[in-house]
Amino acid sequence: MIITGAPVEQMAFEEVDYWEELCEIMDWTKTHVTSTLHICWGAQAGLYHHFGINKIDLPGKLFGIFLHQVKNRKIPLVRGFDDLFYAPHSRHTTVPQEEIYGCPELTVLAESEEAGIFLCMSEDGKQIYMMGHPEYDRYTLDQEYKRDVAKNLPIHLPVNYYPDDDPDRKPYLQWRAHSNCLYCNWLNYYVYQVTPYHL
Repeated sequence: MIITGAPVEQMAFEEVDYWEELCEIMDWTKTHVTSTLHICWGAQAGLYHHFGINKIDLPGKLFGIFLHQVKNRKIPLVRGFDDLFYAPHSRHTTVPQEEIYGCPELTVLAESEEAGIFLCMSEDGKQIYMMGHPEYDRYTLDQEYKRDVAKNLPIHLPVNYYPDDDPDRKPYLQWRAHSNCLYCNWLNYYVYQVTPYHL
C-alpha cells in the first residue's frame, strides 16, 4: 500500500477531516499489508500515528532538489544506490531528526544536511517512511513554482533545479535513476518476494 501526501501539512493532524479514517487504514495495514510506503505528509502522518513523533513547521518552504547520503547500505531498500543521491522536496513541515534517531523501532536509511531525514523504516520494511518526492517528474516543481507565482503566493525558486536559476530554462532531471531503483527495490524485496499467496 502507498499512503501519499496531501495539501494539509500545516494543519494539526486531528484537524484533518479524514484523520480518524486514515488512522483506521494505517492500523489495518499493520495486519493486512505486507509493506506500506508512506510519502511526504503520509510519512509524517504515519510517524505521528504509530510512534507519536509530531511534525514541526519550517521557517520557510523546503523546495527543490537536495543532496542525500545513504546511512545504512546493508538494507535492501537502498541496494544499488550511490553514496550520495538527489531527490525532490516540497513541504512546509518536517519531523525532528533527533526524535526519529531516538526511536529504537526506526532505522534511518538516508538523510540530507539541508532537508533532514529522507528515508526510514520500521519492522524490517513493513512500514517505510519517505519524506521527499522521488516520484516527481521533471516538471512537477516547475508547475508548483509557476502556480504559486501566478497566485501571488510567497515562493522562492526551487533550489538546484533550473540551470542558472532561470525558470524559463528546462529543469535538470537529477533523481530519476535513484527513484526507479528505490521503487523497484521496494516492490521486489518488500512486496513481491515476501507477500504470501495461494495458487
